[in-house]
Amino acid sequence: MELTPFFFGLYKFVKYGLYPLTWVVLLLGAATVLALFPFSPTRLRWVRRLVVTSLLLLVTISNPLVAASLMGSLESWHQPAHLLPSDRFDAIVVLGGGINEKGSLRPAAEPTSYSRNRTTCGVDLFQQGHAPIVVLTGGDARVFGTGPKEAVEMQRWAVRLGVPESATMIDTEARNTYENATGTKRLIGPTSILLVSSAGHLPRAVPVFTKQGFRVTPAPCDYISQNLPRESWDDIDLFDFMPSDVAIQHNREVVTELAGIVIYWLAGKL
Repeated sequence: MELTPFFFGLYKFVKYGLYPLTWVVLLLGAATVLALFPFSPTRLRWVRRLVVTSLLLLVTISNPLVAASLMGSLESWHQPAHLLPSDRFDAIVVLGGGINEKGSLRPAAEPTSYSRNRTTCGVDLFQQGHAPIVVLTGGDARVFGTGPKEAVEMQRWAVRLGVPESATMIDTEARNTYENATGTKRLIGPTSILLVSSAGHLPRAVPVFTKQGFRVTPAPCDYISQNLPRESWDDIDLFDFMPSDVAIQHNREVVTELAGIVIYWLAGKL
């Protein structure tokens, strides 16, 4: 999905419509609009339904147990890479996870925690000798204007961690997972790779790269969940039932990934 700027902006806008919190706001907004008009028994019933539905949805998406179970199901899709010291690949490919731009408080652009953690995992695999090069892929995901390239900042982080710059390659044009794969293919061809990304992102990324002809060994990292879903109920305390803004974020990520898998499958990219 190498998108024109217009369709890329439309794609980003539509993503917001998938977020669970967006639906909570829309439901409450609809209830508010109805409440502005003179009440009738029918309108009152609809206001009550909308408010109760939005409350139930908010309670669900802010529940840490729900988030842990859903994210754990996604992250357990690919098991950690159990590599032998002798295992060799043509390249280690690290997928970008965003960038924090320079501002009046932040003195310089820097990778987000996702990009930083993924890069650190890739560097660790490189230092273990599993591949001669590290490919860092990620471009400018801004819809309006231009911003820093993810791969450039990831490369700087990799070099700071000890990877020679000559052992890195960067793709600064990719704005989504499909473009990560096609851009990497242009750089190194369809070779054998260790594919490094957040564990919850690999269920979508692995088949996309495989479709491009790569021989992929997934290397999941940056886990959010601690245990497999079936084990997450073994150690529950009171705080696991209390609403959490972190749980909302994690559920949003799950919904985004699942929707991405469906969209990529429909588009024939998987």
